[in-house]
Amino acid sequence: MWPRRLLAMAAAAAAAAAAGGARRARVLTPESMNPAIRRVEYAVRGPIVTRALEIEQELKKGLPKPFTEVIKANIGDAHAMGQQPITFLRQVTALCLCPELMKDESIPSDAKERAQRLLSACGGHSVGAYSASPGVQMVRENVARYIERRDGVPATADDIFLSTGASDAIVNILKLLVSGEGSQRTGVLIPIPQYPLYSAALAELEAVQVNYYLAEERCWALDVAELRRALAEGRQRCCPRVLCIINPGNPTGQVQSRECIEDVIKFAYEERLFLMADEVYQDNIYAEGSAFHSFKKVLMEMGPPYSAEVELASFHSISKGFMGECGLRGGYVEVVNMNPEVKAQLAKLVSVRLCPPVLGQLILDTVMDPPKPGEPSYERFQAEKEAVLGALAEKARLTQEIFNQTPGIHCNPVQGAMYSFPRIELPPKALAAAKEKKQAPDMFFCMRLLEETGICVVPGSGFGQKEGTFHFRMTILPPTEKLKILLEKLSTFYTKFVKEFS
Repeated sequence: MWPRRLLAMAAAAAAAAAAGGARRARVLTPESMNPAIRRVEYAVRGPIVTRALEIEQELKKGLPKPFTEVIKANIGDAHAMGQQPITFLRQVTALCLCPELMKDESIPSDAKERAQRLLSACGGHSVGAYSASPGVQMVRENVARYIERRDGVPATADDIFLSTGASDAIVNILKLLVSGEGSQRTGVLIPIPQYPLYSAALAELEAVQVNYYLAEERCWALDVAELRRALAEGRQRCCPRVLCIINPGNPTGQVQSRECIEDVIKFAYEERLFLMADEVYQDNIYAEGSAFHSFKKVLMEMGPPYSAEVELASFHSISKGFMGECGLRGGYVEVVNMNPEVKAQLAKLVSVRLCPPVLGQLILDTVMDPPKPGEPSYERFQAEKEAVLGALAEKARLTQEIFNQTPGIHCNPVQGAMYSFPRIELPPKALAAAKEKKQAPDMFFCMRLLEETGICVVPGSGFGQKEGTFHFRMTILPPTEKLKILLEKLSTFYTKFVKEFS
């Protein structure tokens, strides 16, 4: 038997040699892969960030550069920018991961009590166990109570699905909504500028992106007349069924007024649109006179028919706010007025991924139900929270002030969130140079900025912008002194760049 097998192997080898040793074609090739994936783009981690990482490696190897470090101002990653974790959140997390720390007398009793409650809600009293697919029931109930305190209207754990950050929940809701073929394919209205998660998810799901433009000249305001224009245009090529709102805005930093939110809800009701409210920056409000109003609160206070009929999904996350726990991946979606059968399908959909990270769920619980007055951790928690938000408010003011001192840079007030989105004027010679390099003009500017200063920001073309305008998005998260240097360095580079191409 063995000689026969050896003979067969030899014959096969000879046949391969006769064919010139050609390898069999791969199953997965650029031509055979899912074409929708090719259309996915995600600017905040795109080519400019790839180059920033290469430059970091070049610096480590000792290659001479006109700077000593790369400053990654491209993404809202608070802890990477030096923000210290909130003590209570990390104490509870540490206790859940390592219960023997319960013996440590330096850890406050309320952190230990919280950890014990959370562990008792976990399978086998361990964070290493799967949770229920929609999340740990106790955490869902605490999210519902948080929403009730925030909004003054009822909330139920059955309407809340915990998630791997807000991003995962947003994609799952879009999956439920996208259907149809050709002119009946689902259209999704998204703001321009937008957070690239939306355009990327729509490309992957092969939904139709319908752009509505925020009014830069009015501090990135949302105008219902513009929503109507976008909807009419969209209906010529698809079936618009979804309206996405980001409030406070990313990348634009605007905070919507209650009146604006009411107008949007009325529009969604009249046009039979499902509302998706991305509210992950709800704690990040800086401008005097600005206030966060949740879509859920406004919807319920408007009463029937709106409160009974407008379908809404709203999202929150532990990655932003004062927490900045991006890497632990926790968040939730609350659904309102969702058809019970569809909600059952959402429950099935989230079960496919088993469960969100349990650690992220536990951090979410501590955010939703923080220490109360009189408890051992309360004063420290409040002081740390206020220090983070106070510093961000100062950095928002500083960013607008320094940018607007530079001729050719126009920066709207950063009312909320964690970014500025300045408009830059670029001379015709710079546009021609960008065209030669086959780059968008603001990408050309941002790449030059990176190569000459080490500052990594994201070109506005990655978020969308009105034709003929150019922007970049920059986070306001670096420590105040470092941010000031960064802003002045960037402004100086811009002036030099304009002079070079004038």
